[in-house]
Amino acid sequence: MGYMPAITLGQTCVMPVIGMGTAAYPPADVETAKNAIVEAIRAGYRHFDTAFAYRSEQPLGEAIAEALRLGLIKSRDELFITTKLWCSFGHRDQVVPAIKLSLQNLQLEYVDLYLIHWPIRLTQHINSTPVPKDHIVPMDIKSVWEGMEECQKLGFTKAIGVSNFSCRKLDELLSVAQIPPAVNQVEMNPLWNQKQLREFCKEKGIHVTAYSPLGANGTKWGDNRIVECDVLDEIAKARGKTTAQVSLRWVYEQGVSIVTKSFNKQRMRENLGIFDWSLTEEESNKINQLPQRKGVTMTSILGPHDLVLEIDAEI
Repeated sequence: MGYMPAITLGQTCVMPVIGMGTAAYPPADVETAKNAIVEAIRAGYRHFDTAFAYRSEQPLGEAIAEALRLGLIKSRDELFITTKLWCSFGHRDQVVPAIKLSLQNLQLEYVDLYLIHWPIRLTQHINSTPVPKDHIVPMDIKSVWEGMEECQKLGFTKAIGVSNFSCRKLDELLSVAQIPPAVNQVEMNPLWNQKQLREFCKEKGIHVTAYSPLGANGTKWGDNRIVECDVLDEIAKARGKTTAQVSLRWVYEQGVSIVTKSFNKQRMRENLGIFDWSLTEEESNKINQLPQRKGVTMTSILGPHDLVLEIDAEI
């Protein structure tokens, strides 16, 4: 396994800066996902990002068991596992039962990081999107965060954090939190650089993790803006790298960690090959001047409801 930088969350929680995402669209069958994750462990990935909503907790759990059986890892402690509280469990009394359900799916005693998936609550479980308007209500961040803190105190997770939280939502959370969020996982790539949010998080001591660093091409919510970006392609050709590697290197150089998803063996390995070179100042400046547009919106997934549109508009 090659060199993999890591960052420390809190006192003891060490997170490799590149994780493998498991959100496939359409969802992969259990065996396909499991085999891809085993291959990723073989390639050198030690950080895996899942969520109840992705339906990938079970295959990840099976892959971890298989990797242990094959001797690819000696213990579960060699891995960093992130999962997320889905919106339909966004109530104080449902948070601890939700993480217990995730742990059961994963066949694990604890996860390393537990995140609130979206700052919104669904009043019932959903099997398809868009979601009826009357199923979407504001999340009581204070009480739900109390549940997240309880998960950490009970030892079900080493660290807690959030995903898709704006500066405004983070401010609201920080005003009531006993344990501040360790991480905010958000969409970030050269075409949606999250500069303002990153600066806010840095000031507050919250680490940023980037998802969709390659634009989530091929998904319901993503597009090909990154992989077909002329500026990135030009830099890649000049450096003998792939466009994806240039994008990932730029994201890494902003001081954030990355969750990147590929079930392709070659691309898995390519995505790890960003640590033995760096972008020049001129290349970085070119990337920094790219036009900005948010790619992933709650509206595209849940529907154009007033509360969803309001959250999407926040920075």
